[in-house]
Amino acid sequence: MTTERTAGWSERAVAEAGAAAERESGRLSPEQQVLQRIERARRRSPKIRESRITLAHGAGGKATHSLIEGLFVEAFRNPTLEELDDGAVLTVGSSRLAFTTDSYVVSPLFFPGGDIGDLAVNGTVNDLAVSGARPQYLSAGFILEEGFPVADLRRIATSMAAAAERAGVQVVTGDTKVVQRGKADGCYINTAGVGVLERPVSLGSRHIRPGDAIVVSGPIGDHGVTIMLARGELDIAADLASDTAALHGLVDTLLDAAPGVRLLRDATRGGVATILNEVAQATQLAVVVDEASVPVRPAVTGACELLGIDPLYVACEGRLVAVVDGAQAEEALAALRGHPLGDGAAVIGRVAADPPGMVLLRTAFGGTRVVDMLVGDPLPRIC
Repeated sequence: MTTERTAGWSERAVAEAGAAAERESGRLSPEQQVLQRIERARRRSPKIRESRITLAHGAGGKATHSLIEGLFVEAFRNPTLEELDDGAVLTVGSSRLAFTTDSYVVSPLFFPGGDIGDLAVNGTVNDLAVSGARPQYLSAGFILEEGFPVADLRRIATSMAAAAERAGVQVVTGDTKVVQRGKADGCYINTAGVGVLERPVSLGSRHIRPGDAIVVSGPIGDHGVTIMLARGELDIAADLASDTAALHGLVDTLLDAAPGVRLLRDATRGGVATILNEVAQATQLAVVVDEASVPVRPAVTGACELLGIDPLYVACEGRLVAVVDGAQAEEALAALRGHPLGDGAAVIGRVAADPPGMVLLRTAFGGTRVVDMLVGDPLPRIC
């Protein structure tokens, strides 16, 4: 009896909710109804629907987020992990430390502007920097394929050492494994990093408010397009190089000039669009971007048009995205442009109250479109 009564009430509640939704839909414009449906879909708990791992699960988009939140966060659940930032901020005694790890499987291993070695150092330094920390120590783990040329490994190690010296960090521990020929595509690298938070700074999406400005530190998409062209699979030539660089000096300059920095991210896998979607979903605020304000090199624009890719989704390795108190946007912009790695910085948009959880792009043609998070990445293995 109790079960039947409960089921009856459940069915009635569902029917009433559906009727209310229909009545509400009747008062909304078609555009608002679409946004409402997208918002409802996004509120659902992430689930892994695939029975096997695909390349999309490592691309930084929706599939990656589903894998992380639906499997890894569930398995290792703790308050620090649930922040889902680029690095964990930890308190040890009286010190605040940032800790991060990353793996690099870029193909090809050597490309215009860099290689897997300096990419590994710079990428880990940047994850620490956008946490507000001063990077200090790195580890380096190598997974090598049987038959990999020692000369190439020496070149990679030399590149890593030079990048570490430029960034003022030391590689203090590591590991090496070798797998059978054909099992590792030459060389994979894992790095972990530790940094010290010397400023009383707290960065994160919880600080973001409507009216805040969205700033990028320079032209986007250089790295991802460079990697794609370096693979030689496309008959496209462009005078373009990876933007790989360590950003901790740029971050210091920005934080000195604008104490109203809310959040920092380095725009790697999934590009700027993915970061903006993460911000919108974490805050349940809107991010409105002006397409004409987004800095993109002509060579990147041209290659993306030929490939059918939006530059907003293309990875960078030397660019950061900052969310800054709107009243301090000009100070932040001036500080970034005064640094060699930020001379192309631009304010590309603002945070708004509505529609919640959405990223909208005001196009150069005067319209507006939704910038959603992709399931995968159109350019796999770019880092």
